Amino acid sequence: MANVSIRDVRKRYGSNEVLHGVSVEIEDGEFVILVGPSGCGKSTLLRMIAGLENITGGEIAIGGRVVNNVAPKERDIAMVFQNYALYPHMTVRDNMAFALSLANAPKAVIDQKVNRAAEILSLAPYLNRYPRQLSGGQRQRVAMGRAIVRDPQVFLFDEPLSNLDAKLRVAMRAEIKELHQRLTTTTVYVTHDQIEAMTMADKIVVMNAGNVEQIGTPLELYDYPANLFVAGFIGSPAMNFLKGKVDGGAFRSEEGTALPLPSTRGVVDGSPIIYGIRPEHFCLSNGGGTPARVNVIEPTGSETQVMADFAGAPIIAAFRERVAAKPGEMIHITPDPAMVHLFDARTGQRMEAV
Repeated sequence: MANVSIRDVRKRYGSNEVLHGVSVEIEDGEFVILVGPSGCGKSTLLRMIAGLENITGGEIAIGGRVVNNVAPKERDIAMVFQNYALYPHMTVRDNMAFALSLANAPKAVIDQKVNRAAEILSLAPYLNRYPRQLSGGQRQRVAMGRAIVRDPQVFLFDEPLSNLDAKLRVAMRAEIKELHQRLTTTTVYVTHDQIEAMTMADKIVVMNAGNVEQIGTPLELYDYPANLFVAGFIGSPAMNFLKGKVDGGAFRSEEGTALPLPSTRGVVDGSPIIYGIRPEHFCLSNGGGTPARVNVIEPTGSETQVMADFAGAPIIAAFRERVAAKPGEMIHITPDPAMVHLFDARTGQRMEAV
């Protein structure tokens, strides 16, 4: 196991710079997820850690050793790819043993490591099968087993669950997290799915357009987003945003609706702000509250999501209660002022609560 230090790393293709001085410290044994929209640079950064992409500027160190010019096979890392990358003509056993066989490891050592990985991943009954005889989840476990047998300092995962169906993704999330808890190997995992990031990571790195927007634990990012991008990206359904200004100690939306404000430092009358409220932080009101015109009702069983026009903007509210309203009807809802997030409309940065 080892820590990974990413220091002011840049990547340029010709005149186009795609990573703009990224710095991240990954502690020994930590499970870190790089998350962000497509094209933000997260997979490029992972491939630079693996040595599959050259570094234009900055340093990457694994276990204290700078690896900028070290060949991938000498970095003591193991990578699990999105497409499994299994050899179709080899059995599960041979796929998992392939790297060790190339390294001329003794047969007894290979058998011991493959059998141990197969036991960990519940693959023992399938060792003599071929990839075509396995399900998608089983193939992904084989790819993970091939990484485990190498006993690397660092595991790298590049969107490994994106080819699986929704139910299997949930199961595999739990398996990968359990695997990390058992092996405690430093892990860097790339995904665009913020639910994967929230449920699996010790620490999340939110990236956007080649920059790091925020680094923190899942709940730190959810409860204290640093800016509008993080607030809108982390959470499903996404946070609602209303434009307006401070007026007499309250928030007033652009169309004139007054809403309660949290106690916040540095907010003065007339300040243009963005009022952020997550869907689950609305409350249904009987008679009081602010009117909202219902557009769509989506019952999910555990909650009911309501898409509505509220304070001059479209919002999504999520309620544990059953909602009897129909599209076109009015309901009355109230945002919980203690859970409101305020952002500077000019900079997009979060305004700190007192």
